Amino acid sequence: MIRLSEMLAPRPEPLWRLVQQAGVTNVVGTLNGGEQDQRMFASVGGTAPQVDESADAPWSEASIRRDTELYQQHGFSVVALEDTAPMDKIRLNLAGRDEQIEQVITQVRAMGRLEIPVLCYNWMAVSSWARTSVATLGRGGALVTRFSETDTRSLPPLAAEGEVSSEQLWSGLEYFLAAVAPVAEESGVRLSMHPDDPPLPIVRNMPRIMSSVDAFRRLLTLDPSGSNAITFCQGNFALMTDDLPAVIREFGSRGAISFVHFRDVRGVAEDFVEVFHDEGQNDMAECMRAYADVRFSGPMRPDHVPTMEGESNSRPAYETLGRLFAIGYIRGLLHAIAPQLSG
Repeated sequence: MIRLSEMLAPRPEPLWRLVQQAGVTNVVGTLNGGEQDQRMFASVGGTAPQVDESADAPWSEASIRRDTELYQQHGFSVVALEDTAPMDKIRLNLAGRDEQIEQVITQVRAMGRLEIPVLCYNWMAVSSWARTSVATLGRGGALVTRFSETDTRSLPPLAAEGEVSSEQLWSGLEYFLAAVAPVAEESGVRLSMHPDDPPLPIVRNMPRIMSSVDAFRRLLTLDPSGSNAITFCQGNFALMTDDLPAVIREFGSRGAISFVHFRDVRGVAEDFVEVFHDEGQNDMAECMRAYADVRFSGPMRPDHVPTMEGESNSRPAYETLGRLFAIGYIRGLLHAIAPQLSG
């Protein structure tokens, strides 16, 4: 079953009720103070949330249970977490990686006990998704995010401990999966790798390895278990291929897609803008048909929407009105193309 979802941080706000009014009761959660909770907006000029540092670790079972109960009290079911404990020492294959792996294992075991089946993670060391503009004018004056590789030349390089190579990142990933995938399989949790965003081999001097379709084929060879899976973020995969539905069918037919970010872009990996769901460069209806053909089952959420009239743009790509537009658009496609899979 395709579970139309929305990503909500575990801090109630009016958006929660609006999302429910749009018919969505499945939540993709973040950790209250987790790695992505702190990086996601700070990386594009927004503001990282304030958290209580005296509380339990965000990835502990006590914290995840508390967050899960908060969502449930407001009428939501948690279908995935899109956040982890800090992972850069693992990604960069540095001393201290084993301690960070133990924190991730703690989170995975807690998710298993709490019946949260999908953990979305990424291999973008030091940073999160990158944009060079969060206020490019789009349709009707909406503000959209843009990435231009040319514009990154004026930005400082991303900090890292020493020189980093692609193989260093691959070694870190292989070590991570060897340690965590068996625990995830035992716990009933799928480790769902998100692509690099943007999908380029280097961003501001930092190598990135999850930036091509072949990289995801390689990922699946590192561990054969069903717990080693993919977050199919369409906006990123669309910049890796000119036949997005074919790639959906390739990975979906292998049962490798456990989570979908349903969105679109215009441009190429070196220079693109994010757009409303109905004006991108891909055939979104055909993408939905591809998910139906492979009988995809799991959470699907909109992602990276324009900021619309009257909104502050303090959360670029994640303001409210664009999300509601996107939910309606995706629900319409689901009902038209895959009604037997939607729920």
